[in-house]
Amino acid sequence: MGYRHKKEGALSLLPFLIFIVIYLGAGIYFQIHGVEMAFYQFPSVTAMFIAVLSAFFMGDETLQVKFGIFSRGAGNENVMTMLMIYILAGAFSAVAAAMGGRDATVNLGISFVPAQYLTAGIFIISAFMGTATGTSMGTIAAIVPIAAGISVKSGISEALMVAACVGGAMFGDNLSMISDTTIAATRTQGCELKDKFKMNFRIALPAAVLTIFLLLVIGQPSAAADLQELDYSLLKVFPYIAVLGLALLGANVFLVLTAGIFLAGFIGMASEELTVITFAQNIWNGFMGMGEAFFLALFCGGISEMIAYYGGIEWL
Repeated sequence: MGYRHKKEGALSLLPFLIFIVIYLGAGIYFQIHGVEMAFYQFPSVTAMFIAVLSAFFMGDETLQVKFGIFSRGAGNENVMTMLMIYILAGAFSAVAAAMGGRDATVNLGISFVPAQYLTAGIFIISAFMGTATGTSMGTIAAIVPIAAGISVKSGISEALMVAACVGGAMFGDNLSMISDTTIAATRTQGCELKDKFKMNFRIALPAAVLTIFLLLVIGQPSAAADLQELDYSLLKVFPYIAVLGLALLGANVFLVLTAGIFLAGFIGMASEELTVITFAQNIWNGFMGMGEAFFLALFCGGISEMIAYYGGIEWL
């Protein structure tokens, strides 16, 4: 690999420290001053970019040599694999949501949950959506407004209903095979996605069972929920089930996500929710929606190679 320059040692870890200080420091500062979404005010990619620039001050090699080291890390097979999975996962989520799959899934779940089990039902629906889409924040954004409306009609604590949604979304994202964190963890550690799922499932399942039990006990509505008839289409739910099922069977993740994208797209066009043009536009929007994760992975790959070259990994 050419890691012949070792004199920097511990000092070569300074770029990562710079990233942590800038990003964490900015987040804490805005949190203290009561700014909403405090840790999103200073973009993480910008903080990492500054860290990358600092890495180029290490050593006495020419700029061309240093950029070659950085490029070797950024173009690593594992990094490129993560980047491709990121944008495919983003495209699937965007297309499936645009053709009505996300709303259909939520409506289907709520339609089949008895009124007295609404709180636990929201947790389970959020867990499924988080697992199928790979995004906890996207799941929360989609379901919380519905959950809040249900809580008002049923007399269930709004805070408890939102908590059920957030808990389920985090549970699902922890298990999802198309989550950016899952992809990064498995690719960097050299393990299979299905093996991580099995291990995480053993850890998370007891907590989920306990949560559902508690929600069944303390989440009873004080009034009969007068919910309007919710529309759903089983066909629009199918892409999520297909992606989840294929992933659990151990199918290649590229094949799983590509199949999910076109399955959702064809269903959307057949139901006239999408046209060829809007299908293409949503694929692009999905790609762009993964921009932060994409650039972070790219910069991390390059900066990690430079740190290894200058002896930081060996020092650790």
